[in-house]
Amino acid sequence: MIDIKTWIKDFTNKVEQAFLNRVWFIGLQGSYGRNEATETSDIDVVVILDELRISDLKAYRDMLDTLPNRELVCGFISGKDELLNWEASDLFQFCYDTAPIKGTLDFLLEKIDRQAVKRTIRIGACNIYHACVHNFVHEKSGDILRSLYKSAVFVIQAVWFYETGKYIKSKAELQNAINPPSAVLATALNLKNGADVKFEEMSELLINWAKTCIVGYAE
Repeated sequence: MIDIKTWIKDFTNKVEQAFLNRVWFIGLQGSYGRNEATETSDIDVVVILDELRISDLKAYRDMLDTLPNRELVCGFISGKDELLNWEASDLFQFCYDTAPIKGTLDFLLEKIDRQAVKRTIRIGACNIYHACVHNFVHEKSGDILRSLYKSAVFVIQAVWFYETGKYIKSKAELQNAINPPSAVLATALNLKNGADVKFEEMSELLINWAKTCIVGYAE
């Protein structure tokens, strides 16, 4: 396993050296941000600058190439003004799933009202429904189905937040909180732990769940 604290410290130092006082925020997303990482987990990092130019992307790319485990690094870099004007439904997951390393995302939270969270649910469910139906008919890929269940977890987190006002990062904690337990979340957890894909059964479960979200959280 990567010593993520040491890695992030090195990453943060190099970002600050590259961009000096232009850095508004640095954060960590994904499995490492949720303390759920495995040996194959990506390192999802977030960097927000005062503004973003193509020269900044080149400098950032070159800086990443100097870091260990470069092949695992992914994530998001942006200018501040772009985020301030971003679609609010996209900001929900971005804000609540990002662990701050430097700075804060509080300046974005006021944009995320209940309607934005509702759009997060509906858009996410629509995308999953469409992709799952397409995969069932055409690709017939277990890997795609696994990734769709991973995406469904984010929608379930948004549903829980919409209904309770609480965001739970951990999948296991979320499953314990939901009563009755979510069959879709249970399946996502099983797949993450290496369970075999039961393609038709799992596709049917996911499609029916997505349909319920689309209808239940309509305008």
